[in-house]
Amino acid sequence: MTNPVPETKVVSQWRIACDGGDGALGHPRVWLQIPHETGYVECGYCDARYVHESVADKAD
Repeated sequence: MTNPVPETKVVSQWRIACDGGDGALGHPRVWLQIPHETGYVECGYCDARYVHESVADKAD
């Protein structure tokens, strides 16, 4: 069995909240700080990756 690829979301804020989505099937809400050095952070619960829009634009 293979694991699905973690979701990547482009965001405009440097501090974001992740609750896993899916309502009651998600996880406890956690606040994540995106480091300016890397431009992204991954949620420790659901492995979703949040990429700041300033870094996503440079990747194109």
